[in-house]
Amino acid sequence: MAAMKPRGTDGPMEAEVEPRGLIVLKVPVDGGGRLVFSMNADEVSRLYQVLENVVKR
Repeated sequence: MAAMKPRGTDGPMEAEVEPRGLIVLKVPVDGGGRLVFSMNADEVSRLYQVLENVVKR
C-alpha cells in the first residue's frame, strides 16, 4: 500500500516539458493545491498571445 503523504506547500508557478513533448503548467490556487494544465506547443503559443494582449508593461 502506498504511503499517504501530507500535501506540502503549494509552491511557485511552474512550467516544464515532459519527455513526450507536452508542456505542463502548474498554477497554485487559493485554498491549496494546484491547477495543472497539459498543453502542446501550439496551445501554449495561443495562450501566450491571449495573455500578452491583457498584460500591461
